[in-house]
Amino acid sequence: MDNRQAIGSWLSGPRAAAEDMGADFGYRGQRLGLPEQGPGAIAPLGRRFGALFIDWALCMLIAYGLLAKGSQQAAGNWALLIFLVLSVLTVGTVGCTPGKRILGIRVVAEDGGRLGLGRVLARSVLLCLAIPALVWDRDGRGLHDRLAKAVQVRI
Repeated sequence: MDNRQAIGSWLSGPRAAAEDMGADFGYRGQRLGLPEQGPGAIAPLGRRFGALFIDWALCMLIAYGLLAKGSQQAAGNWALLIFLVLSVLTVGTVGCTPGKRILGIRVVAEDGGRLGLGRVLARSVLLCLAIPALVWDRDGRGLHDRLAKAVQVRI
């Protein structure tokens, strides 16, 4: 192996090096039987972050306006609780939070059905812990979605 190839693979990352050696990763969601694009495909990361931002802003607004009595620290604490309740209620009933609905995302089970209440609760608690949501797999699913056997798809 030429030294330039080794340096090139190091600079481009492990995925590019594996692809150069013949590995086929396919598109995100292929292993789950989802389409590559359009409705039912894995939701893009940017939309998911946008939905999270909208939901968090809504929760902060509710917390600051109704519960925090002017304290920004208390508003943040209340917002986390409101976010948990919002997530459990909305994902458990209609499959998406307000932010996800605005950006065209729905949370479904891996088999395409609805998530049960237990899995929605586990997913929401893990999402509030933040760290599981920051660990992704090859399909772009966070650890909270993998453990709940959930997928965020485009509507």
